[in-house]
Amino acid sequence: MNQYVTGAVIKEMREKNKMTQLQFADRIGVSDKTVSKWETAKGYPDITLLEPIADALGISVTELISGQQIRNANVSANMIHSKFYVCPVCGNVIHSMGETVIHCHGIQLNPSQAENSDENHMVFVERIEDEYYVRIDHEMTKMHYISFIAAVSSDRCQLVKLYPEGEAEARFMIRGVKKIYFYCNRDGLFCQDIVKGIDDKESGYDDTQVRRELEKAADMLFG
Repeated sequence: MNQYVTGAVIKEMREKNKMTQLQFADRIGVSDKTVSKWETAKGYPDITLLEPIADALGISVTELISGQQIRNANVSANMIHSKFYVCPVCGNVIHSMGETVIHCHGIQLNPSQAENSDENHMVFVERIEDEYYVRIDHEMTKMHYISFIAAVSSDRCQLVKLYPEGEAEARFMIRGVKKIYFYCNRDGLFCQDIVKGIDDKESGYDDTQVRRELEKAADMLFG
């Protein structure tokens, strides 16, 4: 653990919960003088008290230690508001439907900020019966590759993990898919609204020849 709960954090969150030092002390089984010592940096709570303190403040132990209270306005847990966290050490991918505190390899991860796909990260989407075939025009070397592709709808997230020297492609069930996300290990997270892709669910090009001609034109413009 490279950081510990501070008295300033305890005081701030106690006051947010409109508790006096005495009320807070009674809830966790210590004296108000002990709480005062914590809040004036004259001592630290024992590690065995972290869970009772967090419970009394209505937060998790992780939030208590990080000093960041997570308020998730996305109470309906709509998948469209998905967030992706990627560990820079091991490449671990964590998906969340809202704000959260996540650590991996001792690092507190921030959600990746998605950018629109560009000429260096072109995505092609083809409708094949009840699936979307998604291909990213990107190299897949050990040093530069697409880490994952995800298809997100209002009620589900379909995620396919990719690996260097493989293919930057995936298939997803169409069922309400609104966005395609993909992650480049060098340039970060990108997204594409499905209705703005080369092939969309309303007017998908089932004729692969048309799709190939569009890809050829794109290669000429951006290749």
